[in-house]
Amino acid sequence: MRELARWDPFAEFVSLRQAMDKLFEESFVRPLWRESERVHRPPLDIYTTDENIVIVMSLPGVKPEDVDVTVEGDTVTIRGEFKPSADKVEYAVQERPVGPFRRVVNLNVPVDASKAEASFKDGVLTLTLPKAEEVRPRVIKVKSSE
Repeated sequence: MRELARWDPFAEFVSLRQAMDKLFEESFVRPLWRESERVHRPPLDIYTTDENIVIVMSLPGVKPEDVDVTVEGDTVTIRGEFKPSADKVEYAVQERPVGPFRRVVNLNVPVDASKAEASFKDGVLTLTLPKAEEVRPRVIKVKSSE
């Protein structure tokens, strides 16, 4: 003889809640990608002057020759790789990034890439991108008609 089971409407909500918890945990807390596939986004600052757009990016431990900068239209791409400080060690704590990095910045202002300059000092990359002539501010002198 079969037993009649009492239906509990909240039992299904608990499983839905568990499913949502798992979804968020896998998406945000423990991403599904492997560490070797991770692309880092180093911090940067961008400021403008009347003549230039300046991008300053912190790249500690990176050599200048290991950084690639590409300017296409009004988009700047900065790529490189953070190399491990020691090989074949077992870290107790590892907070510094290791692996490739990439930042893509859309400036929304035309720049003259042929006059762009890049400098690297103390682990800080500084890109100076001159604004295109047509977007630079102009001073127009007003003449008296008297």
